[in-house]
Amino acid sequence: MYKADQWQDYELIDTGNGEKLERWGSYVLRRPDPQIIWPIAKESGRWTTADGHYHRSSSGGGQWQFRTKMPDRWTIGFKELKFHIRPTSFKHTGLFPEQAVNWEWMMNKIRGAGRPIKVLNLFAYTGGATIAAAAAGAEVCHVDAAKGMVQWAKENAQLSGLENKPVRYITDDVFKFVQREQRRGRQYDAIIMDPPSYGRGPNGEMWKLEENLYPFLESCTTILSDNPLFILINSYTTGLSPSVLHNLLHLTIGRKFGGSINCGEIGIPISASGLSLPCGMLGRWEAN
Repeated sequence: MYKADQWQDYELIDTGNGEKLERWGSYVLRRPDPQIIWPIAKESGRWTTADGHYHRSSSGGGQWQFRTKMPDRWTIGFKELKFHIRPTSFKHTGLFPEQAVNWEWMMNKIRGAGRPIKVLNLFAYTGGATIAAAAAGAEVCHVDAAKGMVQWAKENAQLSGLENKPVRYITDDVFKFVQREQRRGRQYDAIIMDPPSYGRGPNGEMWKLEENLYPFLESCTTILSDNPLFILINSYTTGLSPSVLHNLLHLTIGRKFGGSINCGEIGIPISASGLSLPCGMLGRWEAN
């Protein structure tokens, strides 16, 4: 497992009974997580004094209950990167802290390349990978279908002092964007993607990972430069294994460019137990 164990401003305090207890800067939040199928060892202390607790509704969705008065949003940092955190109506905070293992990896790859690197970040959400790549010196194109997430990414870049770096922010369906880049003859040295299980583009375009990921990866091979640096896929899709990601990368990027592939779980250490919580998968292709 690839563990995000270098955080100072974030901590996974404890887990149990389908919930996780997390510290985001100076605030503690209690949120559901379907993978936590073990009991809470002792539901006391910070479990009962969390600043915010997200309760699921039996009819779907849910809502936050705040024990203390909290700001609408606040800032946390990972090394030189800064992020706005905001509890949303769908339980998320705008950041997936386990992705820190990927931020560090890609920053090292970009800084060690010894040449200018152009990065394409697809399904880019609030821009964690975008600002990591920009901070490492890459030129970045950030693409997401949700206008609000693209704006959030711009604000995160500004927080990190990267507002003047060469980053393009695009609100678009990623499949159509890649097809247009093919026609324009544009190329990238690295591609990052975080595809959802299901999704819709800004004009109602449907995305279903099991049906679309393989042809999408094939399309992405056509916009890679002649000397690509890396491909990174993140996945939170239940039932998709690291071996499946390995096969997809081998049959698409690997078949065309050779290189090496590493896939596996990503996770976060749990302070109370010393165990780790699995938080999805990664697939990495990199040039030899």
